[in-house]
Amino acid sequence: MKIVNYLILIVFCGLMFYGAAGLPDRGDPNAPFNREKSAAGSSEAAHYYIQKAKKDAHTDNMVTVILADYRGYDTLGEETVIYTAGLICFLLLRRRSKEETS
Repeated sequence: MKIVNYLILIVFCGLMFYGAAGLPDRGDPNAPFNREKSAAGSSEAAHYYIQKAKKDAHTDNMVTVILADYRGYDTLGEETVIYTAGLICFLLLRRRSKEETS
């Protein structure tokens, strides 16, 4: 059984390295995500966020502007899911039977 586990691990690591080999170099200005225009010809949202963040929200912290202003509802939904999962984990782990307390 250990051989099967190791084989699965090796295949998974191989797939991860194969996928990472196709990524552009770090800091490559010609990488697709660094273009101002998408392949379809429309402007990228990232460039709008970078160029207009301070003007739109009057805040120096770009990350705060993106998470709180531009993506507020999406972020609120994610935070609700994480909070609910954490609360459920807390409630499940603190349950004790009467036998353990006596």
